[in-house]
Order: sequence, then C-alpha cells, then structure tokens
Amino acid sequence: MELDFERCYRAVDSRDQRFDGWFYTAVRTTGIYCRPSCPAITPKRENVTFYPSAAAAQRGGFRACRRCRPDAAPGSPEWDLRADLVGRAMRLIADGVVDRDGVPGLASRLGYTERHLNRLLTAELGAGPLALARAQRAQTARILIETTDLGLAEIAFAAGFGSVRQFNDTILEVYARSPSALRERRVARQPEAGTISLRLAFRAPLHAGALLGFLAARALPGIEECDVTTYRRGLNLPHGSATVALTPADRWVAATLRLADVRDLAPAVARCRRLFDLDADPVAVDGMLGADPALTAAVRAEPGVRVPRAVDGFELAVRAIVGQQVSVAGARQTLSRMLTPTAPGELRGFPAAETVAELPDAAFRMPAARRESIRALAQTVADGKLDLEPGADREESVARLLELPGVGDWTAGYVAMRAIGDPDVLLPTDVAVRRGARALGLPDSPKALAAHAERWRPWRSYALMRLWRSA
Repeated sequence: MELDFERCYRAVDSRDQRFDGWFYTAVRTTGIYCRPSCPAITPKRENVTFYPSAAAAQRGGFRACRRCRPDAAPGSPEWDLRADLVGRAMRLIADGVVDRDGVPGLASRLGYTERHLNRLLTAELGAGPLALARAQRAQTARILIETTDLGLAEIAFAAGFGSVRQFNDTILEVYARSPSALRERRVARQPEAGTISLRLAFRAPLHAGALLGFLAARALPGIEECDVTTYRRGLNLPHGSATVALTPADRWVAATLRLADVRDLAPAVARCRRLFDLDADPVAVDGMLGADPALTAAVRAEPGVRVPRAVDGFELAVRAIVGQQVSVAGARQTLSRMLTPTAPGELRGFPAAETVAELPDAAFRMPAARRESIRALAQTVADGKLDLEPGADREESVARLLELPGVGDWTAGYVAMRAIGDPDVLLPTDVAVRRGARALGLPDSPKALAAHAERWRPWRSYALMRLWRSA
C-alpha cells in the first residue's frame, strides 16, 4: 500500500484522530511507532517513516509508543469497505483464525495458496499473515497482563503464543518492557473476578442513540438486552461461551467481557467491534451522503450513524428470514418462541446451525414455507456450504443464499449488509425504506430510488440506515 508522505505528515502534525488506524508513524531517532494523533512533539520530517500496519512497523524494528498506545487504535476502515482477498484475510486474522488454524487454515478458508496470500498481504501491508497475527497476539497479551490476575504463563498461551519464551521475546520487542514490568504498571485491579474490562476505540462521531435504539428494538430475551446506555448479550466463541456489556462513551466503547476461556479474547473483541461498526470512517461516509441535498439536514442533525452488524452470521440470517414481510415486533416474538427459556438475567449465544436444523416442527411457530427456509439455511451452514461471516466472499455468499427456498433479494441483501459487512447495500423494495425516502423528498418507487442511490456508492448501507430513521 503506497502512503502519500505529505498527506500523512500533515495528519501527524495536526494530530488528526480520523487517521488513527489508517497508518502508523515510525520515528527513526527514538525507535518507536505511534498513531497519527499521538500528543507527543511532532517529529522532524527527515526522521519519519510511515507504515500501513502496526505489524509492518514492528517488522521494521520499532516498538509501540507507551503514550498513545498505537496497537489499540481503531482498525483501518478499508477492511469494512474492501471485499477482495486482502480485506477478507484481515477480517479473518482479526477473528483469530491464524491463532486457531495457522496460516494454512487461513489460506484454506480463503481458497488461495499460502505463498500467494503472503505475497499479497506483504505488498499491501508490509507484513505477512504471521506477522499480522503476532501483532494482534501482542495486543491481546498486553490487555490480559494489565487487566487480569492470570499467571504470565497462562496469558502466553491464552494470547496464542506457542511458548513462554516466544511470548516474553515478543512483548519485550513490541513494548520495550518485559511482561512482569507491564504488570507493575497496572492502574487498577479488576472489580470483579473473571471479567476483563477494556476500551474499544472508534473514530468520532458515533451516534450511540441510533445504534442502541436499533438493537433494543430487536433484542431477543435470553440472548441480548439493551437500554439507553448499555447493550448486553451472550456470545458463542471458538473455545466456549461468553457475555459482554458494551457502553458507548465519548471516544471509546467501554466493554466488559466474561469469558469461559481467555483464548477467546481476540475474537470476542473483533466481534464486538464489528457489531458496533467501530472501524468505520464516519467523516468519509457523512461527507459523501451529506453532499446529497435530500440527506444534508439528516446528516447534519445526526452525524456518525453506523450500520449495526452482527456477532453471528447464521443468527442474523435466521432473523432476516423470520422478519420477511412482518413487523420488527412480530419477528422478535416469533424468534423468542424458538429459543429455550433461560433463567432471569442469564444471557447466552444464539443456537448453532446444527441445533436449529434438528428442532421439531413445534418449535417453529410460523408458516411451513418459512420453517423450511430456516431449516434449509441451517443445514447448508452446518454442512459448510454457506459462509456468513465477515471473511466470506460477498458475491458467492449472496448467490448461495438466493439458492435457498424462500430467500429473495431483500433477505440476501439484509444479510450481506449486517452479517457479511457489505457497506454498499440498498433495499429499495423495503416498505420502511420507501416511507423514509418519501419523508426526505426522495423518489419512493423502487426503480427510481435505486437510480438516485447510485450517487451514494459505496456507502448505500449507511444511507439505508438514515432512510429507516426518517421513516
């Protein structure tokens, strides 16, 4: 990835937080790398090198700045937008696929050879999949060192390192401190045993009310709950279950995680960031949409509206099928009947595809055709024939969805937007979308609205959220 030196240096000189995660600033005289918004004195031009990833800076021999914590910056919004091999690989690495399955597992998921994958990632990001995963492991380890009472050996393996020695060497190289020295700098101990509290950074602005309101209206009892300040839900993760509470603040989202297995910290964080769309670039999105006179006032009144994604692609697809041609409240009631009751206050993840495929007819209180659609979906996902996670090939997944009985363009588009993370989806036949378009003075016929929406590319999913809000 080529970085324009002048543009990057201006961002560093102005400490522009919008560029955090886009690139990293390495200072040769100090041997450290920072995020663009680091409050330290701006380095001289002749001493600066810019890198497209933290892993590339580490590979170049630089350590992370202790002041601005560049490893905790929001991810690049490119990985939300791009549907190519590199974008898919980055989303899978963030979800911990390399730690669990190695580079061969990542390459297999993507359908390419390890050599080709390594070549592309190195060309784009200055580092291959192993180095990118290593940088993520270092961040996970730092969080566990500073926020838990786990032994350092336990943390080494929980973060994905192959040995304690590898863990010690990496932490010392990345942070210029040993793991025990990092632990000495803890500012506070955990308020409750078994929980991990951390801050999830994002690019401001973030319209928390729109995000929480959308999720609250669709919250499933026993799976999730939401009020005006906090969203809570159960998660199914690679090594066990978990619960999370997410509370938006001015510059970050406060996350409190309770994990059955600490090896699931990285995928849990990745899924929470995805759910709240925290790696988006709201300034770029709002700039594009606000240029349309029909949306200018809405964008100005409510900056930073995000697209609520999903922590489980299969769960979202089931919700989409159930929600066809019924109200949000009706879909929520139908879905609640499918779930086994839980104790008051208990939250758990949505049932797996294998479980749903084996449910008896009595569990589906809905028309027979819709029941068979859900069963077909569950069986296809359980068999590995349909990938609904962010690392999926978007076009292929949509095509597979449309092959299922009872799944049409609206359902496939809704799943692509929220589960697979496509930022450029429009649902022009949706009744609420057409009502919102009418309220904003836009054409409300599907064909005319779709034609008008061409000017919103590649952010039509965000325009869709605004049309729903206007409805």
